[in-house]
Amino acid sequence: MAPTPSESLSEVRAGVLRRPGLVCADLRDALTDAYDAWLRARLGDRADVALVAVGGLGRREPAPFSDLDLVLLYSGRVDGLAELADSIWYPIWDSGIGLDHSVRTPAQAVDVAKDDLKAVLGLLDVRHVAGDESLSSELRARVVDLWRSTAGKRVEELRDISETRWANSGEAAFLLEPNVKDSRGALRDVQALHALALAQLVDLPIPVRAANTVFLDVRGELHRVTGRDQDELRLQEHDAVAAALGLRTDDGEADRDAVLRRVNLAARTVAHALDVTWHKVGVTTARRPLRQRLLGGSGPVREGIARDVVAQDGEVVLARDAAPRTDPGLVLRAARAAAENELPFASFTLARLADEAAPVPDPWTSAMRTDFVALLGTGQAAIPVLEALDLAGLLEPLLPEWATVRCRAQHNPVHRYTVDRHLMETAARADEHTRDVDRPDLLLVGALLHDIGKGYPGDHSIVGAERARVIATRMGFDDADVDVIVALVRHHLLLPDTATRRDLDDPMTVALVRDEAGSSLVLSMLHALSIADAAATGPGAWSEWKGRLIDDLVRRAQAVLDGGALPAPAPLDDERRALAAEGRLAVVIREDEVVVAAPDAPGVLYRTAGVLALHSLDVHAASIATQDGMAVNSFVVSPRFGELPDAALVRADLARAVEGTLGLADRLREKERTYARRGSQPRRPPRVSWFDDEATDATIVEIRAEDSIGLLCRVTAALERSGLDVSSAIVSSLGGSVVDSFYVTKGGRKVPEADRRDIEIELRTV
Repeated sequence: MAPTPSESLSEVRAGVLRRPGLVCADLRDALTDAYDAWLRARLGDRADVALVAVGGLGRREPAPFSDLDLVLLYSGRVDGLAELADSIWYPIWDSGIGLDHSVRTPAQAVDVAKDDLKAVLGLLDVRHVAGDESLSSELRARVVDLWRSTAGKRVEELRDISETRWANSGEAAFLLEPNVKDSRGALRDVQALHALALAQLVDLPIPVRAANTVFLDVRGELHRVTGRDQDELRLQEHDAVAAALGLRTDDGEADRDAVLRRVNLAARTVAHALDVTWHKVGVTTARRPLRQRLLGGSGPVREGIARDVVAQDGEVVLARDAAPRTDPGLVLRAARAAAENELPFASFTLARLADEAAPVPDPWTSAMRTDFVALLGTGQAAIPVLEALDLAGLLEPLLPEWATVRCRAQHNPVHRYTVDRHLMETAARADEHTRDVDRPDLLLVGALLHDIGKGYPGDHSIVGAERARVIATRMGFDDADVDVIVALVRHHLLLPDTATRRDLDDPMTVALVRDEAGSSLVLSMLHALSIADAAATGPGAWSEWKGRLIDDLVRRAQAVLDGGALPAPAPLDDERRALAAEGRLAVVIREDEVVVAAPDAPGVLYRTAGVLALHSLDVHAASIATQDGMAVNSFVVSPRFGELPDAALVRADLARAVEGTLGLADRLREKERTYARRGSQPRRPPRVSWFDDEATDATIVEIRAEDSIGLLCRVTAALERSGLDVSSAIVSSLGGSVVDSFYVTKGGRKVPEADRRDIEIELRTV
């Protein structure tokens, strides 16, 4: 339907978006046709000017809320040109649609393109919309000629621009919230490949065209769902985009993971094609290597880097007499050589290995196992090699379980990568700690497999340990080594979870770690794995406080494994005893600790937690002690904003809170409203768990809930109302959620099971 003369361009767009069942390519075509018709109505069939579209509209790939990129071309002197341009630009601006515009002759446009790489890349997509088509054809022909004559010299600049963009937007192949336009492997890179193909430097692979369609489909619905120019596929939009694209689970629900998987796989295709392209363009445009010129002749230099594996023209290829069909170790041998020499595989080499590789023996040969561990031992260099094997279909025959984690989303905001990339990153990070452990080979394999259970239903640590036993046995490790790898996978969360959720002064905590680790060998590798896992997860998974706790826990557990006694609870130090002896309210703040001494009375703990929250202090751990009728409570804290508060101000507010004149509850509610998290994700209900065998003379009640500023105050108040005494508390916050663990007693004993239901109800109400 043609737009009416009175319709604004935004009304035209809205009409298209309202049409039922219009998605993907049909939506893009409809938007293009509607925009073109509206623009033609404003220009007419003038012979001296032409209106051309570039960018997304030029490619007939507009997203619903993206800007328009238009050029008004003219030839020679045109009367009323400025007024004509304004009659097109102003109605677009008035409609609220973004516009990038220019008015030029074809020659002027080409002159700009000579000095501006982004300009020439944009003009490669030029498409005639209205007016004198000969002007549009002239511009396109001159721009293409310019690009083909200069592209070889501008490749490095194109790559520099791309790398800057990747540094800001990451890799779409592995991110949980990729930018479908700017991330590595996304739409901008498809356009770069198209430009290089137009310059006749490379061919545009058919899989890249299919990947382009995936990005365009997702981007179109992402714009429509958010109602704006939004290119980052955020977690909260996955469900709506999946539903719009008709991606559903067997239960009929929107398949949010399918959307991310499509984007990740498409980005891998594009990124791989781009890597191959950079290499081809580099070989085509660069001079022959110095060694080759010195040797004379024009043939390629071939240098052996492993048995039957050769480096040629900066790529890994097979030797002429290599026999993949009868050499089951060739794939891993070539992969090790590629990583150790930091060279990419030649595309035809991967294709040949995929077609001819021998079946993987079960178990592996010792040479295969050695090559695989050596591959992991190259650290970051192993990641592109493993990715290349996976994309070529060569990793799954070695690790069939890999299929379950490939492009698997992680529904945790702390994670930045899909499961498969996270495993590769963890192994690479673990390589930094191989000198700190007695069996670096087992550490590397355990790191690669630590989350392999996330591809299966159930507790991923338990299920992963079962799969790890199968995998490690298949790899040919002996029984003792298999047990170690299994222990690393089963207990990879033991140290971080225990250190941040249990009282390290409780002997039971150390005993638990000693029993689960079982040996100094496993304990040291779990320590290294914890650090590597956090580094591969994201910046929110680690802190100095967490690192100190884990170091302390490992030190205590190692002492017990060496034959020492379980540590006794630490007595009050001289400073705390002195505070108790003074018998009055006192607050001491230093570095990351707040010590509060107050007359022991009901409500002191929760009021203190509330006052600390008012002063924007996040509490990570609390220990409670009494002496001479005084409560001496210690809090490990970090300031949420700025610096630590003044101790005198905290003491003054605490005194008023104890007296009941501060209005603590009202002030906390106001602060929570001010700093409440904003987002579309529904709040999940809290979960309360009880542990009787993990504490000495106490019960641990563990509360998992959405984080909020006054949560610790409300929870401790609820525990006190329930008649519980709190001896210590450990608060762990991660990605907007908390796990609060409280060591509690009732009447000096562990909490009876009969009382727990009422306590849980009280806790859930807060």
